Amino acid sequence: MKNLATTTILFFLAVAIFIGCSKDDPSPDGPEASEYTKKINKFIYEAMNDIYLWYDELPDIDYKYENDPKAYFTKLLYVDDKWSYITDDVDALEASFEGTEKTYGWSLAFYNLIEIQKIVAIVEYVYPETPASAAGFKRGDILMKIDGNDLSQSNYRELLYSDQADVTIGIPAESNIVPDTTIRLTSSVLTLNPVLTTNIVEHDGRKIGYIFYAQFISDFNNALDEAFASLISQGATDLVVDLRYNPGGTITAAQHLCSCIAPVYVVDNNSILVTYKWNDKYQDYFIDRQIMSQVEVYFDNQVPTKMGLNRVHFLTGSGTASASELSITGLKAYMNEVVTVGDTTYGKYTASITLKPEDYYNETYSEEIANWGLQPIVLRYANAAGVTDFKNGFAPDIPVDDDLFATFPLGDKNDPLFKAAIEDITGTPVVAMKSAPKVTFDYKIFDRGFSRFDANKREMLIEQIQWPE
Repeated sequence: MKNLATTTILFFLAVAIFIGCSKDDPSPDGPEASEYTKKINKFIYEAMNDIYLWYDELPDIDYKYENDPKAYFTKLLYVDDKWSYITDDVDALEASFEGTEKTYGWSLAFYNLIEIQKIVAIVEYVYPETPASAAGFKRGDILMKIDGNDLSQSNYRELLYSDQADVTIGIPAESNIVPDTTIRLTSSVLTLNPVLTTNIVEHDGRKIGYIFYAQFISDFNNALDEAFASLISQGATDLVVDLRYNPGGTITAAQHLCSCIAPVYVVDNNSILVTYKWNDKYQDYFIDRQIMSQVEVYFDNQVPTKMGLNRVHFLTGSGTASASELSITGLKAYMNEVVTVGDTTYGKYTASITLKPEDYYNETYSEEIANWGLQPIVLRYANAAGVTDFKNGFAPDIPVDDDLFATFPLGDKNDPLFKAAIEDITGTPVVAMKSAPKVTFDYKIFDRGFSRFDANKREMLIEQIQWPE
């Protein structure tokens, strides 16, 4: 393998994509691929054979006869690998990991309303100063049409990645959803601060701090510092971190968050947050040379704000993945109570690296297949107590339904998940306001997301990797 730059980026993925079965058939099938396609396929094979966690399980397929690089990549995947990914637009993908992308600025959950045979989207949250917020959209709004057409399995994701759309709001009417106002939206290229909401709720003598965190982005660690400093200045005695829609992000952001929360002695001692296990080639290389920074991640004693807690509550859901799950399991090894409230998390315990042709080949060769990128699984992680392989996610300690048909603003003590956390902290009930009337028909969430890169956002970025010569 050629020397990769030490700033090559590693991601924790929780990509929910369909993975085809492996194919162990070396005989050519169909016409030989074009020279361009063969170059892409060569890059795919050599990268996978080098660093893929299951490199020794690669099927014997002659890439010269594979005419679809994405299909070829899928054929190489290990049977248990539901996360590895290939893209032909790696530049836009990397920008999205840094919080910059073209978007309307909302996160949506998509529902199948079984009895009335409709598909609708419901707004989970809206970033401030975005097209969606400027148009007045808010948490709990129902969307039922795009460009005059009912939402369907074939068009619903246009609400996330189209450049412009006429969006029709729906309102509950007895046992149905009926159309109301139509609003035109134009997407914008935005850089979004993932710390959306910070709040203090006083209840039964406790001052309970609340932070809504949408994605782990290390460039916004200063926003976390400001949030924690604000909570401390207001005398927060307890902490609730809302990760119910957080798909993951950078490990430095997860490290930062955990270091702001954990007991001070754990942080000051730079204790181990998680450990990594690579394939045998890379694991042996790092261990033999005692490059421990490549197999262990530590708490950061340089964070400017330390709450030094022994108890924290996390609000969770099926969208809670990757760096979110690492933060939860990493803290569990050191804190008396790490309480999860809501629904079962996604289940992500492996890692992948973003590889580009220039990481392996000279400039002339790599430019011919520029903007292709791979994210193969390269390691699994465990917390300091050895917890790993949580394929089914973490079940909540306190199960609570996140009912988007009857919402309250994020950080409001009447929000069912936050309310349950407050009651668990104080031991006394919160007298809740009446919520909006619930619909009477059956429904099921079948997807959720923020942008066209949703399948890739359930990842954790590890920076400053030291690669073998």
